[in-house]
Amino acid sequence: MTHLFTPIALRALTLPNRIMIAPMCQYSAVDGAATEWHYMHFGTLALSGAGMFCIEATHVEPEGRITPGCLGLWDDRTEAALRVILSAVRKYSNIAIAMQLAHAGRKASSRIPWEGGQQIPVADGGWIAHAPSAVPFKPGEAAPRALDAAGMERVRRAFASAAQRAARLGIDALEVHAAHGYLIHEFLSPLANQRTDEYGGSLANRMRFPLELFDAIRAAFPAERPVGVKVSATDWVEGGWDLQQTIEFARELGKRGADWIDASSGGLAPQQKIPVAPGYQLPFAAAIKAATGLNTIGIGLITEARQAEEVLASGQADMVALARGMLYDPRWPWHAAAELGASVTAPPQYWRSQPARLKNLFGAQALSGAR
Repeated sequence: MTHLFTPIALRALTLPNRIMIAPMCQYSAVDGAATEWHYMHFGTLALSGAGMFCIEATHVEPEGRITPGCLGLWDDRTEAALRVILSAVRKYSNIAIAMQLAHAGRKASSRIPWEGGQQIPVADGGWIAHAPSAVPFKPGEAAPRALDAAGMERVRRAFASAAQRAARLGIDALEVHAAHGYLIHEFLSPLANQRTDEYGGSLANRMRFPLELFDAIRAAFPAERPVGVKVSATDWVEGGWDLQQTIEFARELGKRGADWIDASSGGLAPQQKIPVAPGYQLPFAAAIKAATGLNTIGIGLITEARQAEEVLASGQADMVALARGMLYDPRWPWHAAAELGASVTAPPQYWRSQPARLKNLFGAQALSGAR
């Protein structure tokens, strides 16, 4: 038995292996509603053999979208669009499906990446972004509107409502997006949060609203289903959010019932200097795990099966998440199982693809009834 293909229990949810498909924005929704692209995208990845598929950043209010093409879950229309697609996926796949709940904060109202990714002015169809402070992401951009008490309450309700809608859709787990320079990360980082009230200044104050949001989401989602949090463990900028603050935040999340910490980094400041290399973010997952005892997910340029196996065998993380590597090779879990001598789930329609030399790749059931 390999570590990568060992089951893991997250509350009442047991995953058959420790591979998560990371949430990846597709920029293909229409007014927040999932489209035919999502049929193809969800369907492809649901047959991958991964333990869990996490739906892309799903925004809790229209103003919280990164781009006009971002997915949302804020009304009956956006809920219904997802229900149709999820029903089709569930008919043919029993993969666990998570959803990442998100709010873009000051990085909202941007063009989709293949149209340049720059901020869209209100005069050109954009909208006013909201953030902890009226500090733009980069010079030259329109400043966001600082959230007042009423705005913060609106955002709290939006996250809780999205969690309730996700539960109605049968979503198995939630991940709270507190990374990559979006709203929750902005509250955490002193580079973006320049408030002088009880939500700014000290670490305890900067964590206050993110923890309130987590509490609202956890209370709105069924207790037997897990909720994790994605964090940026550092801003990669002097004087910004860093690993020690992340560990303190993780400790507070653990007290409130967080089921995992997905350890990423960066995204808050354009002046960041990131030393990108295979596994460059794994030390963050390892440090958080060692300090808090929480389950951690290792991410960042994990591309090879034996690399992923070593991450888990060495205790750096409890799971791994793949993003771009899974888009490039949607059968990555099949190929990892083949390389490591493990078994993986595959739909019966594909059992005949099992290579002759790999008799148990798809399990013993794949051999029964073969002629």
